Parts: sequence; C-alpha cells; structure tokens
Amino acid sequence: MARTGFYPGSFDPVTYGHLDIIARAARLVDKLVLGVGVHHGKQALIQAETRIALLEQVTKPISEHTGVKITVTTFDGLAVDAARKNHAGIIIRGLRDATDFDYEVQMGQMNGAMAPDIETVFLAASPATRMIASSLVKQIAKMGGDITLFIPREAQEALAKALKPSH
Repeated sequence: MARTGFYPGSFDPVTYGHLDIIARAARLVDKLVLGVGVHHGKQALIQAETRIALLEQVTKPISEHTGVKITVTTFDGLAVDAARKNHAGIIIRGLRDATDFDYEVQMGQMNGAMAPDIETVFLAASPATRMIASSLVKQIAKMGGDITLFIPREAQEALAKALKPSH
C-alpha cells in the first residue's frame, strides 16, 4: 500500500526551509502532496497560481532524485480534511524551534482527535534552514534586503514581482 503524505503551508514564498522538509519527507512516503493554503482570512503576497507553479518547478529535482511523486494542490479548510481528500495517511509538519513545537503538537493532537486515521509527523528543521521563516523573508525583501540565502531564485523573482507597486 502506497504511503501518501500531505504537507500543508502557505508557501508565500517557498523557502529553502520548506524544500528541506519536502526533501526529507520524500524519503518517508511514496507520494507527497503539497497543500497550498488559500484561506479567506489571510492575504497572500504571491498569488496561489504562482505559488503552485513555483512549488512544481522547485520540487521537480527532489521528485526526480527520490522517485517520489510530488503533486501540488490548494486547500481552504482544515488540513485534516485536505489530507483525507488527497488520500494521505500522514500530515507532515516542520519544526524550527520550541515555539513551533508547542503550537504544532497541540495542532497535531487536535487533528488526531478529528482524524484518528491520519498521523502527524514532525520533522525538525536542519540547522542550515532553522532560522528561515516566510514572514521574515517578506519583511527583509520589503525593506530591500538580500534574500538569496533563504529562497530559490524562482521564488525571489516571484516575490520581487509581487512587491512591485502597481500603477
């Protein structure tokens, strides 16, 4: 029986931290579904269609290297519902620090209560990517800082385009 994992996130923008978790999750499953959250209450900087295209592009080498099928979809409700809809038995979550741990364990337990058939797996961020957060990357970019250490070139271009004032 094939194991399908579901890794939800905003991916606004996709970072090297996300890619680290994706590459490591790909070693645990046969298929990995990346769920791009498009929640009504959160306004993303990069459009969902662009985030999907970016994820497909930057995860292709991971898929080719591991042999794991990686697909990208959107969801606007609960992660457990999206995982179930995508036939995933595992939800993948990345942890950067103790704050993430406290929040994610609580969320994992709530998800487990709602969907006992879906297991949440936590992957600790690698030391090289531990400090990367999409929100900080956006803040640095808005202030004209160098974000090349934190996100792939494709995401840098999409972020720069999203930050350009429209006339």
